Amino acid sequence: MDDLLAILNDLYPDVDFTAYDARVDGPLIQSMEMVELITAIEEKFDVEFPPSLMGDPDHFHSAAAIWELIRRLEDE
Repeated sequence: MDDLLAILNDLYPDVDFTAYDARVDGPLIQSMEMVELITAIEEKFDVEFPPSLMGDPDHFHSAAAIWELIRRLEDE
């Protein structure tokens, strides 16, 4: 999870993702940032996001939700 938090903190330096279950979807994340986030996660964790998962905001509503998705993708 530390690697994910580092990625999120690089993209959103003003958000403390360790202090609370911060939402990262909606107005906080813009389309280009989403591309950057997914690319960084794919490279760091050696996973591939299927297009069907990218459009579901439930997978990106918090750092914990993203971490859960990464773990699921690693198991596939």
